Amino acid sequence: MVRPRTPIITAATAHKAPDRRLSNAERSSYFARREAAKVLRSVLRGDARRRAIGSIKSLVYSPSVRNKKATFALVCQTLKHLHIIKDVLKTATVPNGKLKRQEELMYVITYDILFGQANYLVGDAEKLLMLRKDALQTALARILVRNKMKCVEDLVALYQMSGDVRKPRYVRVNTLKLDVESALHELGKNKEVTKDDMVRDLLVLPPGTDLHDHPLVMNGSVFMQGKASSMVAVALGPEPGWEVIDACAAPGNKTIHLAALMRGKGKIIACELDKERVKRLEDTVRLSGATNVEVLQRDFLKLKTSDPTYSKVRAILLDPSCSGSGTAAERLDHLLPSYKAGHAAATADLDRLAKLAAFQKKALSHALTFPAVERIVYSTCSIHQAENEDVIKSILPVASSFGFQLATPFPQWPRRGFPVFEGSECLLRMDPVEDKEGFFIAILVRKNVADCSERTISNLKFGSAKILRKNNTITNTRSKSEVLSISTRLSKIWFHNRLKLPYCKKFRSSKCT
Repeated sequence: MVRPRTPIITAATAHKAPDRRLSNAERSSYFARREAAKVLRSVLRGDARRRAIGSIKSLVYSPSVRNKKATFALVCQTLKHLHIIKDVLKTATVPNGKLKRQEELMYVITYDILFGQANYLVGDAEKLLMLRKDALQTALARILVRNKMKCVEDLVALYQMSGDVRKPRYVRVNTLKLDVESALHELGKNKEVTKDDMVRDLLVLPPGTDLHDHPLVMNGSVFMQGKASSMVAVALGPEPGWEVIDACAAPGNKTIHLAALMRGKGKIIACELDKERVKRLEDTVRLSGATNVEVLQRDFLKLKTSDPTYSKVRAILLDPSCSGSGTAAERLDHLLPSYKAGHAAATADLDRLAKLAAFQKKALSHALTFPAVERIVYSTCSIHQAENEDVIKSILPVASSFGFQLATPFPQWPRRGFPVFEGSECLLRMDPVEDKEGFFIAILVRKNVADCSERTISNLKFGSAKILRKNNTITNTRSKSEVLSISTRLSKIWFHNRLKLPYCKKFRSSKCT
């Protein structure tokens, strides 16, 4: 008996289109599987590192993906069945050495063979796995018997939890390219559209409205952005001509919102450390048409506040890495391996929260030390007190030493911070049930630092300026515009004592304005 020859598969041939002329359905399915595998790779790697490059939706609906609907369906369904697919491949002992660099593509193809469109399987990688179709189906049957299940749906239910969230579709008008009234008119031609009651450039459409292929979305005139996310830049309130830092900028929706609020004037320094996320950030900025954004592939914590480059920064938007617990369902996190039933012990989750909170505190404390900064917004898409109220409470003593106090973003918003410290009523919370997503916003504003002797000291740069004390006055031999950088309250007390100046406790209460 002559055995069919197994095709030789390499990373190049796995993505090479077949030589013969394909039907439209075959071509569409072929490329959708490749695009789905690419998205799946980013999703799984981000989930493993607990640092996602982007949500499933944002990755699928990026400009580089052509067949968005088919790709989105494939990614979601492959993730939904991923634990079964892996078990099937292991049980069937499918040789994957030839596809070891195309593991995600193998998952997608296996899904199509077992549960999807097996009629449109063309391509070398598909041929390799189709030769093992009987083995794959036999392995699936064994797994069902082993788990005492009658159907695949019962097996899937063991591992997955519901993520159905019905919320309005929000789109933010990019006023750098289009005014709100024109966008309202254009979108309203065949859709029900209303203006949001809080964010003036935000429009509201019915749940499930698909705009991904709409010309206004494709040309960057409007961006699909949630209400909570759109409130952050508005809370910061930068003015045209200001210099602003977006500390953890990717994927860039808040960055370009800042640019629109500043009418393209001034300067926005958008920091992002991860190389892949920088690419997404640059794509977003390019699509928006913003010309006042400088993308910086740097760690925000490594920016030196003494660098003259940042001496005129007046506002900082800090939306750091967080647990994402407030938008987990919307981002389809319930499909990720880390969200499978029994995926981790509670202690592991607590350890991760502690590490995130430590980073968040460090980043916010660093933001306070920029010499000319007047306004700082801190936001997360988390529901956890540890990442929200506890972070703010922990940095208030440092904030007070720099003359900052809490202000109240969107005073008309009904849900405020948990009452765990005096002044928590200034904080803004969104509720996952009431508002369909969990979110947190806090704003710190520097108030009248000049009221005490600290104003004199704020014109000095500690460690690099020569300070002379003559007739109870202080002079700076370098520059009166330079600002003192003191990292701790203890060093500030020492500095005041050294100069024999009264120490001013500017911020005794955390009450907001």
